[in-house]
Amino acid sequence: MKQPVQALQAWLRRQPPKIKVFLASVSALAALIVIRLVVYDHDNLFIAAEAVHALGISVLIFKLATEKTCAGLSLKSQELTAMFLGARLYCSYVMEYDVHTILDLTTLTATVWVIYMMRFNLNSSYMLEKDNVSELYVVIPCAALSLVVHPTTQHHIMNRIIWAFCVYLESVSVLPQLRVMQNTKIVEPFTAHYVFALGVARFLSCAHWILQVWDTRGQLLTALGYGMWPSLVLLSEIVQTFILADFCYYYVQSFMGGRLVLRLPSGVV
Repeated sequence: MKQPVQALQAWLRRQPPKIKVFLASVSALAALIVIRLVVYDHDNLFIAAEAVHALGISVLIFKLATEKTCAGLSLKSQELTAMFLGARLYCSYVMEYDVHTILDLTTLTATVWVIYMMRFNLNSSYMLEKDNVSELYVVIPCAALSLVVHPTTQHHIMNRIIWAFCVYLESVSVLPQLRVMQNTKIVEPFTAHYVFALGVARFLSCAHWILQVWDTRGQLLTALGYGMWPSLVLLSEIVQTFILADFCYYYVQSFMGGRLVLRLPSGVV
């Protein structure tokens, strides 16, 4: 079994970037078709995405509790994650209050615990010099964009702006973590599992929106409002997926090769 897999990996490595992008797009389209045929209620995809994100956070908690080190983790990504989860939890509470509220509360609580451990208990192992993406460069553009482009629903204007802010911030919150991995080049297993879980969660969330638009023949976009907001919601989901797609490729390649430590080639993420 290993020989065909290794041959496939070697063949993929030899392909130019355009071919790799084409193959990744075809694979994603095939996965969407399979999901559409297998999953009847596409709302479950969004719940699954939130559950996978929570699973990824639980992997981090296990790492911090057992290895007593936060080396390789980005504190800034965790703080940005807590920020968008807090905003989404507020919006969920005042607008819907359903199962998503419970899932977001659980994930936010776990994320705050990770932040506490990194800031206080395990601060000596935190790679501050590697975690060099300024949070302001991420937060300010998202805040500015949310003031200009936000939902046109009947909710209060502030709630709509906060909703837009959490959507935009979620799409780029992983950037500091990717920067840390780019700086270190070597990603230990638990961090790799966590980021891969984020990639899977983002794909499921993106699939949820695309299939919902597909099934409603575009009517969902009208339900979200008018102007640029519906398009930016979809664009944000796609951006999140593509940001993590390259890392997920190397993660799967490393896993199939039986390696526990992921070494990233130059230029990845």
